[in-house]
Amino acid sequence: MFNFDLFQSSKNDFRRKWDKDEYESLAQKRLVEERDGKIAPPVKRELLRHRDYKVDLESKLGKTIVITKTTPQAEMGGYYCNVCDCVVKDSINFLDHINGKKHQRNLGMSMRVERSSLDQVKKRFEVNKKKLEEKQKEYDFEERMKELREEEEKAKAYKKEKQKERKRRAEDDVELEEDDEMAAVMGFSGFGSSKKSH
Repeated sequence: MFNFDLFQSSKNDFRRKWDKDEYESLAQKRLVEERDGKIAPPVKRELLRHRDYKVDLESKLGKTIVITKTTPQAEMGGYYCNVCDCVVKDSINFLDHINGKKHQRNLGMSMRVERSSLDQVKKRFEVNKKKLEEKQKEYDFEERMKELREEEEKAKAYKKEKQKERKRRAEDDVELEEDDEMAAVMGFSGFGSSKKSH
């Protein structure tokens, strides 16, 4: 550590002086401990793997929560990570935290990914191809016909609504014409409009 005797010897020199012999002995001690195996080897972490659960981001959406001093941290506003025991305020930062280095280390995983072999990639393509074929088979003719009927009914309802709106407009126009005739009989040129019609 710090040798005060060396510092006092030259009062004009303000730089720190270190005892090289002491630090050399500490380094030797550390090397001996490493050879004897007293220091634990670095922790071997698992390779990064897929999440086996769905991340819930919508459950608290649009809800109001009353927070007091005694409210547990897990129930406070924001997203709670029970692995790292922390609260993150919004969904984007929560996803960043879950995918981040600190969270993965707390789960016991490193950020390294297992390399896939050619056989694994081929199997994955086959599985995805089978899933697509199953989806195409599930799409039934009856369901398609039902969807088409529903679309036709919606289109008919829309057309009826448009026709009703046109009738209302026509009735309003007729009432306005009657009002104009009444105004002419009474000697007015029109109600509320100073515009001349040709």
